[in-house]
Amino acid sequence: MAKASWSPQDLITKSQEAKEFSYSPYSKFRVGAALLTADGAVFTGCNIENACTALGICAERTAISKAVSEGHKDFKAIAVASDMVDRYISPCGGCRQFMREFGQEWDVYLSKPDGTFIKMTVEELLPESFGPNDLGRKKAVPVDNSN
Repeated sequence: MAKASWSPQDLITKSQEAKEFSYSPYSKFRVGAALLTADGAVFTGCNIENACTALGICAERTAISKAVSEGHKDFKAIAVASDMVDRYISPCGGCRQFMREFGQEWDVYLSKPDGTFIKMTVEELLPESFGPNDLGRKKAVPVDNSN
């Protein structure tokens, strides 16, 4: 859904709506996310658990995967929502690295159910991170993969 402008509160509301679709029968920990692309489209996602725990997927990665699968790779912001009232929801380490793949200078809104939030950037959530440009950096020992 593209719209001229999205406020942080608009994105938080969308992330709260996405949380309602959470499939979390094991943890009962519902999470929703709303991702804003550079061209104003919003993609939502929720966490989806699996009996084989490693196969579950977080809300943030669901939203990003939906956007990328439709050709979007430039993001402005993501809002994350949960049912926690005593602290702001924060992306797990895996989601932070997943977000980092698409840049460091985009906003992340960590929210509470009452709509309050704090704003951080991907870089603030994952400082000194490893990203795509690191793959081309000079290495101490050149690797020959010709064998």
